[in-house]
This record gives sequence, C-alpha cells and structure tokens, in this order.
Amino acid sequence: MPKNSVPTDSAARKAAVPPADPAGPTRVGRIPVLDPSPVQPGELWPAKAYVGEVVPFAATAFREGHDLIGVELLLQRPGGAESRHSMREVSPGTDRWQVELVLDAPGAWNYAVRAYADDYATWRHNAAVKIAAGVDEELMLAAGAALLERAAAEPGRAASDLELLQSAAADLLDTGVNVDVRLERGASGPVAALLTAQPPAGLESRTEPRTVRVERERAGVGSWYEFFPRSEGALRRPDGSWQSGTFRTAALRLDAVAAMGFDVLYLPPIHPIGESFRKGPNNTLQAGPHDPGSPWAIGSAAGGHDAVHPDLGTLEDFRAFTARAGELGIEVALDLALQASPDHPWVAEHPEWFTTLPDGSIAFAENPPKKYQDIYPINFDNDPGGIRAEVLRIVRHWIAQGIRIFRVDNPHTKPLALWEWLLGVVNTEHPDVIFLAEAFTRPAPLKALARVGFQQSYTYFAWRNTKSELEEFLGGLATDTADYLRPNLWVNTPDILTEYLQFGGPAAFAIRASIAATAAPSWGVYSGFELFESVARPGAEEAIDNEKYEYKPRDFAGAAAADRSLALYLGILNRVRAEHPALRQLRNIRFHSSEDDAVLVYSKHLAAAHSPDGREDAVIVVANLDPHSVRETTVHLDPELFGLSAGAAFQVENLVTGELWNWGEHNYVRLDAFTEPVHILAVRELQAPADAAAPAPKARRAPRRPSQNGS
Repeated sequence: MPKNSVPTDSAARKAAVPPADPAGPTRVGRIPVLDPSPVQPGELWPAKAYVGEVVPFAATAFREGHDLIGVELLLQRPGGAESRHSMREVSPGTDRWQVELVLDAPGAWNYAVRAYADDYATWRHNAAVKIAAGVDEELMLAAGAALLERAAAEPGRAASDLELLQSAAADLLDTGVNVDVRLERGASGPVAALLTAQPPAGLESRTEPRTVRVERERAGVGSWYEFFPRSEGALRRPDGSWQSGTFRTAALRLDAVAAMGFDVLYLPPIHPIGESFRKGPNNTLQAGPHDPGSPWAIGSAAGGHDAVHPDLGTLEDFRAFTARAGELGIEVALDLALQASPDHPWVAEHPEWFTTLPDGSIAFAENPPKKYQDIYPINFDNDPGGIRAEVLRIVRHWIAQGIRIFRVDNPHTKPLALWEWLLGVVNTEHPDVIFLAEAFTRPAPLKALARVGFQQSYTYFAWRNTKSELEEFLGGLATDTADYLRPNLWVNTPDILTEYLQFGGPAAFAIRASIAATAAPSWGVYSGFELFESVARPGAEEAIDNEKYEYKPRDFAGAAAADRSLALYLGILNRVRAEHPALRQLRNIRFHSSEDDAVLVYSKHLAAAHSPDGREDAVIVVANLDPHSVRETTVHLDPELFGLSAGAAFQVENLVTGELWNWGEHNYVRLDAFTEPVHILAVRELQAPADAAAPAPKARRAPRRPSQNGS
C-alpha cells in the first residue's frame, strides 16, 4: 500500500480504529434521570427549606421507545431514617416527575431520584391492547406469567405475596379459562396493587444524593414589626431637650405589638452613637445639642458593637426587654451593621480596618449622591482575618444574650465571602440563628446573598405596584428562586416611603399590607405605617422628620380613638395568617384573571395531606390596586388551582367582614378603595350547582371594620 493511502476494506478500517471499551463510563444512566430539584443554581450550596414547608421534589426521566418507567424519591431524614415516595408525571408527555412532601424537622435532608423500567406496567398496557385486538394472546399471557414468576423469586417478598404471585402466574397459563378472565387475574386487583407498590426489579438509574437544608419555621414564616426603642416613651422637656425612651419604657409597647399579631420585633442598632459629624434632622449636616444622631453611626467612648447605648439602659435591661417579648410570643431581631462612627473604639485600636485617603483622612460612607459623614465603612481587605474574628465575636456576644435573629444592614456592600464564612460558622454552632439581608440591590448580589446562606431577604416588593408587575414578581418568588431565596415583603422602612404610599391615601396602606401579608409567608411593617404616615422629605422616597435622626414618639392610642389607625386591620391580617396554613407557604400562589387591569386575583391552597390539622385550606385574594377608585368587575377563577373540580360551585367567607357568598368560576366583585379595597376569602365548602354568582344571605352581622380612610 502506498504511503499515506487510506485503507478501503472493512478489516483494514477496523484495524485502524482503537477498540472501544463497551463498559466505559457515561454521564447519563441507562434510564436518564436529569435536572433533579430542589437545587441551587450551580449546586455550590444546598437547597433550602423551612420546617413545615411543602417542598416539590422533581426530576426529568424517560426511556427510549414506548416501554413505561416508574420514578420514586429516596428521602433520608436528619438522623438517617429513609423513606421512598412514588413520583407522578406532572403532565402527560412532559417527562417531568414530581412529589410534594412536608419537611417537618430541621437539619440536613438527603434525597435521590430513582427511575426504573416498569416492566409490569409495560406488560399490563401491552397485554390489554393486544388481547383486546385478538393479537398474540397466549404469547402475552405467557410473558406475564414469566414476569410474575420473576417477581416472586425476588428476595425480601413476604410469603403471602409469594403465594399470590405464583397463583396469578398459574392462572395466566390456564388455557381452560377465557383469556379476558386470565388477564384480569394477572393485571388487576391484589396483584396490580402489590406490583405497583413494589415493582419487579429491572433496569434502573438514580441521581447522586443531594441535600436540602431545613431550618426552623421562623426562617421562612414571620410577621415583623420595627420600632426605635429610644422613641417609645421619649419625652420632650420644656427647654427643648429630650428624655430618651429606654428598654423599660419600650417594653410597654410590646403588648400592642403582640395585639396586632406580630411575632418578630426588629430593633435598629441599640449601640452607643458617635458625636463626630453627627447628623441632624432629615440628614442635615449640623446636629443640635439635643439631636440623638443616627443609630447606624455606631460607636463612641461608651463602647462599640457589643455595648448598649447608655440612654437605653443596661445590658440587664435589654435582657429584661427580650424576656418580656418572649412572654408575649415575640422574638427580638437585632441589627448587625458592620460600620463605625469616627468615635468607635475600632478607629483608634484598628485604623487598618478603614480606608485612608491620600490626605490622611479616613473615607466616610457614600451612596452617591448620598453621603454619610457620620459613618466610616470598613475596608475588609486590609486585615480580613482580624475583621472576621471581631465580627464573629460580636455575633456570638449577642447570641449569648438570647438573640437568635439578626437583620443585616446593607450586606451587599460587604464581601460575599465574608457572609458565606460567617453564616457557615454561626449556623454550624447555632442552627436556629436567622439572618435577614437588607439587600435592596441588583438581582445578582441579592440572589447571591441568599445562596450563600442568608435565611431571608428584603425584596423589590415596595416598588411593584401594577397587576402585571405583581404577578411577575410574586410568581417569580414562588418558582424561580424558591429553592434558596425566602422573601420578606416589607411595606415600608425608615428609608422607604414609596410614591404609592405618599399619594395613595389610607387605602394604599391597607392594599399594600393585605398583599404583603397574604402573598408570602414573611412580611414586615415599620412603626408609623398603621398611622398612615405618608409625608416624604421633598425629593426623596423617605419620610420627613425621619426617625433615623430624631426622637419620634407617636400617639397610637389617640389615633385609634379618633379612628385614624390601621392597627386593628393589621391584627386581622395576622390572625388570618395564623388561622390559614396556606398563607404560610411560599410556593403555592396561583394567579387568576379579572376583567379590570387594576384588580389582582390570586389564591393559595394547601392540601389536607400537607396541612398541620389535616384539613384542606384555600384562600382567595381579590385586590383593587387603585387606591383612588371604586372598581366593579368580574373575576374568573380556576377552582382546580385551589383544590376543587372544574366548574364547581363553592362558598366563600370574607375573612375581614364575616360575609358569606356562593361563588363559582365567574364572579362579580365590587371593591371600594375607601371602605374595603381587598377581599380576603376562605373557601369553605362545596355548594349544589346553582347561580354561583348570586350572593348568599349574610350568616352573621359583619363586625365593624377598622378605619381605612383616616376619617
């Protein structure tokens, strides 16, 4: 053969190709099982859930040709107990298999998905089709008998099961009996039940084990309230100076917080406040002699992050405050703000922890065009080991005082690796500790903070106002990021007073609270929201006379007496949340339609099998998003999305007024923004098909509604 010539005969071509290993490894199994969930993107960290959460476990699995497969979840609880759960195809032809389970204990849950050749189901299908057509009857029955004998020979089957399978195999081969009768004996009844529950072993594949980190319920469910302890009980003296509120006077406000149904109380920083460059009212650069300064300008001669402000009391007073909160069923969340005033002990002891400018000064905090001359940001790269050790010491200190929840200020302005390390160490030592990220930032860092361990996160909810915006936003929280990001829907904060609240009147406050409290398991309110505080500092989205820079005692009792308070309504919302477990789930929101673009409609449903009391729960929310109008429209519901059959008629109870109506797929609604802008409805029971849109007589007199019009 000439040099460089190519072999042309078959033997020569085979000799030129190295032999392949027929048993060589492949990434896909014999039966492909792909894209298991729950997982985090990239799978660098485990997926997350909270105790009581209904978690959908899913995977894509299929087989070549037409033979059928079975798919099951192999689940290992913390402590090692294992269970198996059959998975069902989400929709025919999708090859996506799923099972929903309640994870009821904290810790690491491990799971894998197993797919197997379901030879028995394949035989039942093929035999039924062929025998009905009179094709290969004896051949199909003989194949079935061989399959049953094979199943009977498998180790581990009970003696009674063995007898059942062998008897059915013999019946399949009994030519003296009609073929339809023989098929019935082998393909239905007890035999089908046994081999559906425990199919004959055959081809199978399974995914690698994955972990779901389950945390305590409060990590995913909570009603948060924020107040400044220094304002609670503060008194202005005749000379214009102030007597600060203390932990002891602030404790007097706890009963009212509990009465509104809030179970987490968030306190802004309680530490000593710096004197240098202290800010005055409304963030002005010149503070008067009686201005208390911003609590986020942490540190003075009285101490730093491990101290309490002398005006508030002592550490013992703080512990007494948290103890009283605990008696009322309220957990106290403490602010963790990694920054310092120019007077913080760190500045003298560790100047290397800050950024020194060419002129020798230390750089203050900026968020252009905002400047915070009273705050020095930390430079986390100068001495990362020293800074990490100090931050961990501070967190451990407050954990020792009984704190189990930290609200972290601006975590997106600190290195992500710091949080991965800190939360990993703390949650290894104290799995019950919760960190809430105040991450009003771009989507990528917001999501990354959740991925590395933050149990909860602030979101963009405050700026999502239209029907389309809310459907997209809330739907994404329930699906796209639900495996790792738990949203906390705050309606306002000291820094956030949106245009919707500024110009929407009291109705806007009721609307936003209703959606926040029902659309996600965690939501939050800053003190003053219930008083309809809506006047902004000119040109800003924050309240005028901002409490960050001054004392702000409020007359809650006077507002309630004058019928200018939303407190009773907030209490109703939190009571509804407590009574309806469907509202304590994140992933179950489903949107319905209305004929008005200003009317948002959604439902939340929890099956009886997943409900803590064993009863099915369904809630429908219909919200008028326009706080200036009365809206009349027809809402169109899909009852299958909240546990009923298509076309069903059912009864709903208005959980605010107590009214009862008979509803169906199409319902007239009237939402008056000035009296009742939102319907929150519990699906009570099925009714006989009738005029589904006709209102039923009121079952009882509606209770007096809390004021939502400020008059």
